[in-house]
Amino acid sequence: MNAHCDIPGASLAVPRAQFPDPAYDPPAAADAGEQRAVLAGGCFWCTEAVFRELDGVLAVTSGYSGGDAASATYERVCSGATDHAEAIAIRFDPRRIRYGQLLKVFFAVAHDPTQVDRQGNDRGRQYRSAIFYADERQREIAAAYIAQLQAAGVFTAPIATELVPLAAFHEAEAYHQNYAALHPQQPYITAVAAPKVDKLRKQFGDLLRRAPAREDLP
Repeated sequence: MNAHCDIPGASLAVPRAQFPDPAYDPPAAADAGEQRAVLAGGCFWCTEAVFRELDGVLAVTSGYSGGDAASATYERVCSGATDHAEAIAIRFDPRRIRYGQLLKVFFAVAHDPTQVDRQGNDRGRQYRSAIFYADERQREIAAAYIAQLQAAGVFTAPIATELVPLAAFHEAEAYHQNYAALHPQQPYITAVAAPKVDKLRKQFGDLLRRAPAREDLP
């Protein structure tokens, strides 16, 4: 990212077919409580901005997954010296938005899952595509959807998304939280995050929240 490792721009995922809904995405029980999804898809400023738009998403936190707590600092992760990925933790109500729907947005809008250890010009393991699954149900839904997208030929290259168990999620420094909403004119945000949010609004209007998240209000 710009202040983010001083790297300019990144590319959007461009599917060559209409994105299918997950074929396997069982509904939550009527009494299900909130759940958490941890996803990595390049710059967390951008992925956070996308998922904050969705109805049923209760909160989105930027952070790091894939490495230990001692090395989960922005400077160390950005240097590539750790095995963390920039990730987001999404708290969501599974009765309003299913895990599979979150994954559909992840693959269709939030990032390009065919790129290995990068997103556009943001390069390094910290920018890899990964799903950190919390339990066997999340693993099954994610694995089935990746296989479905591959079989349908949605992308022109193989999906590189890593599917790994969630060991820990380490919250990023306070100045990274809700970054796109708080810094809408920052060059990286206007060049990379804003087009993703625009794409989401145009193509996934049925999934959008009807009012801004409380923390996005002035």
